[in-house]
Amino acid sequence: MSSLARAYEYVTTPSVSHGEARLATEIEATLRTASHLRVDRIGDNVVATTRGAANLRVLLAGHLDTVPGDLGRVRWDREELTGLGAVDMKGSLAVMVELAIAPPPSGVELTWVFYAREEVSRSESGLLEIAALRPDLLRADVAVVGEPTGGAVEAGCQGSLRVRITMRGVAAHTARPHRGRNAIHRLGAVVERVAGYVPRRVTLDGVAFAEQLQVVQIAGGIASNVVPDEASCVINHRFAPDRDIASASEWLREYVADVIDERDDLVVEDAAPAASPRLDDPRLAQLVELSGQPVRAKVGWTDVATLNELGIASTNFGAGDPELAHHRDERISRAELEAYADVLGRWLASMGS
Repeated sequence: MSSLARAYEYVTTPSVSHGEARLATEIEATLRTASHLRVDRIGDNVVATTRGAANLRVLLAGHLDTVPGDLGRVRWDREELTGLGAVDMKGSLAVMVELAIAPPPSGVELTWVFYAREEVSRSESGLLEIAALRPDLLRADVAVVGEPTGGAVEAGCQGSLRVRITMRGVAAHTARPHRGRNAIHRLGAVVERVAGYVPRRVTLDGVAFAEQLQVVQIAGGIASNVVPDEASCVINHRFAPDRDIASASEWLREYVADVIDERDDLVVEDAAPAASPRLDDPRLAQLVELSGQPVRAKVGWTDVATLNELGIASTNFGAGDPELAHHRDERISRAELEAYADVLGRWLASMGS
């Protein structure tokens, strides 16, 4: 089966976060046809490993889930596939499965990880579930996460904070606003401060990262005739790999310190660490060379951070234009998948030489 045909099967199999079981079962069944693989199922996660005696182990990981969307728009004309999940990241999954069931290269052991719940809070991640229940399955020397990168290496990743700021006020009748304190009006100062943020830029290992700060949700109000006594907003902060979660959180507190007071709350609701580029690792440098494209920074968060925390030198390398991720018209071509399979296959073969 071609990678594009397999990608079509995967795209037409719904796998919104928490609904990956059917796709996991399909991939598990395919992997079990390969006699050189041992296959383990942990919840809705599937891990396939070679069990030879080589000293080097390479881990390749991809998430099964997609964001919600309309699968009725899937189109396939034998050369290009359009549909939610085609880029993020079922095209890359298809290539990974094809390479996994093919005869493995000599001199290297391979671990293929297909995991659930990447598109939701990190605490729900299937990769963390595997790490908690079967950490032995994630032991490796070097790793690639198949997030869409357009066939280039996108090194490292930015960390992510989701912070809720709740502003306090005093309720009153809107005819007598002087008796109250309007929390929504106070929240406006926070929104204005965030809207005026100028991205901080950091270059690490020759890779440029640009931090981001955005208000993504707002809530507040009691009734149309009541001065609101509480209002909140959720802020997403993407921070460069030279900061950890604690220092990024402290920076954000300082950034808004003069527009909130002691009665207000700033709570970190979700956090994920950044990952350094790791281009000092010669195996990842070899992947950059084989790709034939300049290395870029990964602007979003990916599980290279999780693998980095496990002590594995990791990078992002996948098929498909990352600018199309999460669009209902995600599209990927046969040529893109074939080029991705060629580079990834040659890189794996080079690991055993």
